[in-house]
Amino acid sequence: MKQQIPLVLVFVFGVLLAIQYFVPSEPSQRFYEVALDGLTVIGIFAMVLGIWSQIHVGYNKIKRRAEDWQYSVVTLVSMFGMAFCGLSFMGGLNGPIFRQLYNNIFIPIQAAIFSLLAFYIASASYRAFRARSAVSTVLLVAALLLMLRVIPTGPLADPINQIGSWMLMVPNMAAKRAILIGVGLGSVATALKIVLGIERSYLGKD
Repeated sequence: MKQQIPLVLVFVFGVLLAIQYFVPSEPSQRFYEVALDGLTVIGIFAMVLGIWSQIHVGYNKIKRRAEDWQYSVVTLVSMFGMAFCGLSFMGGLNGPIFRQLYNNIFIPIQAAIFSLLAFYIASASYRAFRARSAVSTVLLVAALLLMLRVIPTGPLADPINQIGSWMLMVPNMAAKRAILIGVGLGSVATALKIVLGIERSYLGKD
């Protein structure tokens, strides 16, 4: 029963939502809205489960004094501190304490992480764009032209912008559409496998 009930629910809701999409009507639209509300409820429970998992893993790491357990202390203190400061009697999400913590701690940390990512991207680009073959040479030239579009190049600005726009709208768009078509076909195939009960990894190991 632990597997049959989820399989039946997935099949029924998958078929009903497919019918709702291809045969729109007022009752099917109401059913779709109810299904969206149910998805929101499931998402809330998933968030609670994720928070509990974070607390459980962090507490065990601190208790065992595992490697880098100090980061777990900072994570749990920050999580509970921000949650407490976001409560209504503390002013809510627009309260002065919450906004101060958000603007002066979270945003600078986020900016620092993204700035560090720039170095990783530059390093990966250097390794990937080395002209070892004809394909990598084309990739290197295209990348240089696209990067030149966002910097002042004087009299060369107009032709470089035209070449860059053509690259984005023609070859890049063709590759992007091919990738989107592949992703769409893969999503449909995966959805069919889940609805028909062929793919059961979401049921867990039991």
